[in-house]
Amino acid sequence: MGLIARTVEASGIPTVTISITRDLTEAVGVPRSVFVKWPLGHPLGEANAASQQRTLIYEALHQLVAAQEPGVIHDPGYRWRRANYSEPDWSQL
Repeated sequence: MGLIARTVEASGIPTVTISITRDLTEAVGVPRSVFVKWPLGHPLGEANAASQQRTLIYEALHQLVAAQEPGVIHDPGYRWRRANYSEPDWSQL
């Protein structure tokens, strides 16, 4: 996914990825990413956890507009099944 993001960015379209493997994300050099320490195959969170999933989408979109330099990997600190998620404030984007 990171290689695709770099190619799309090269054509002038901003991208953001959600990553669950920080070392690979750093190695590929994605333009901007949100890192969560969650199990493989669950980059947006648990099944049927809509608030959790919306929170991750919000974090990604926020990084899309907030990251000021290439290579930013944002770690919001969420931990698998250990955080409570409330609806994000979409007006802050």
